[in-house]
Amino acid sequence: DHAANCIYSLSICPMNKRSNSSEDNTIRELCAEQGRNRYAGAGSSMLIYPVEDVKEYIALKWTQECVSDQWLKFDEMYKEIRQNNAEMRSRGYNVKDLITGLPDDSHFGFEEVTYLLLFDKLPNHQELDEFKELLAFYRSLPTSFVRDVIMKAPSRDMMNSLARSVLTLYSYDDKADDVSLPNVLRQCLQLISTFPLLSIYSYQAYRYYHDGGSLHIHQPVWEYSTAENILHILRPDSKFTPLEAKILDIALILHMEHGGGNNSSFTTHVVSSSLTDTYSTIAAAIGSLKGPRHGGANIKVVKMFEDMKQKVSDWEDEEEVGNYLADLFNKKAFDKAGLIYGVGHAIYSKSDPRAVVFKKFVKELSEEKGLQKEFALYSLVERLAPEIIARERQIYKGVSINVDFYSGFVYHMLGLPGELYTPIFAMARISGWAAHRMEELANNGKIIRPAYMSICEEREYTKMEDR
Repeated sequence: DHAANCIYSLSICPMNKRSNSSEDNTIRELCAEQGRNRYAGAGSSMLIYPVEDVKEYIALKWTQECVSDQWLKFDEMYKEIRQNNAEMRSRGYNVKDLITGLPDDSHFGFEEVTYLLLFDKLPNHQELDEFKELLAFYRSLPTSFVRDVIMKAPSRDMMNSLARSVLTLYSYDDKADDVSLPNVLRQCLQLISTFPLLSIYSYQAYRYYHDGGSLHIHQPVWEYSTAENILHILRPDSKFTPLEAKILDIALILHMEHGGGNNSSFTTHVVSSSLTDTYSTIAAAIGSLKGPRHGGANIKVVKMFEDMKQKVSDWEDEEEVGNYLADLFNKKAFDKAGLIYGVGHAIYSKSDPRAVVFKKFVKELSEEKGLQKEFALYSLVERLAPEIIARERQIYKGVSINVDFYSGFVYHMLGLPGELYTPIFAMARISGWAAHRMEELANNGKIIRPAYMSICEEREYTKMEDR
């Protein structure tokens, strides 16, 4: 479309009605296919074709002539592989194997996979123990940071508070601008360790000042995993069950990395390529993840289901649930956006491997919490939604639920406040961002610049008195 807009003013838009060129015939065919006639010029021998048809022709022609066959072949191969891919891998390992391989009583899966992302190998017992000790050592904030930074001007959005805190940590780092790999690794490990503190303390401050709630600032426990410390720091009584810690640990693993093509990880690459500092880079990634198109989907799923439970009288009635989903799709229900939240993904069409792995543990937690009816409703929507979408709209590929579909339900069952849903995503994804930043710096490539070209027409400058 951009190519067509660029070329249009010099295009073959006006055509002689006696012309029988291949270009003219092609656009005639496009007009016929779309049920449109040519537009006749006023009293002239010229016939003007509809603009959209000419642009379609130009775009197709431009693609055929200007884009290499090798790239087109690669693009088709890439799409086919990703669409048929039912696995998610971290450093070549199937994430399902990483999760099922964890001992039943282990809550340190996040730490193990973080080690894998940063060092490209699975740790042995000694390496993992030393790594856990290192993260525990870094799991503290500078003196008076909570009082001087977090407690002052708390934001209603925890992602903004998190970004502000990360940028402020620059001032406490004597080597903030050093982009050597050992120093960047140290900075990243500190951020991985402190993200839960920065996020949860910010929430506690906001809740205290704006909602009049009690203020709880719990210090992290050295022996606890990241998942355990999140529950310990957040909850007033610091209590949690082993299953709660286990499923939060798994949620962190499933959200910590998803390739460099996702928006926030690509942001990390782009900003890192300028050789700016780690704090600025991670703050930029946080800004990307904050967006509702990226990190805010799970809260939408929860709100959608809350609306559904109010509007649908019988949660087991497939027809009634299906009608609600159709109303969602047709912009008649919930936020009238025409979306069934948690269903569909840019890459996964047959199934999102993260959701597949997650579902078993979600079921276990729903049984512990006595929320089997809610889980049955989620399962019913998981089955019906693809059928509704396929019926209401022609789609060229399949559609399935994504990881956000169940993660919001899990956070709800864990009693986590909605304000922390996206920050918990960040607590996990910081490990992926760290790995991507180090990769970008290690490659020592050029600054990343998009192949972006203005399509504005040239204009002559007009003096103020002549405007």
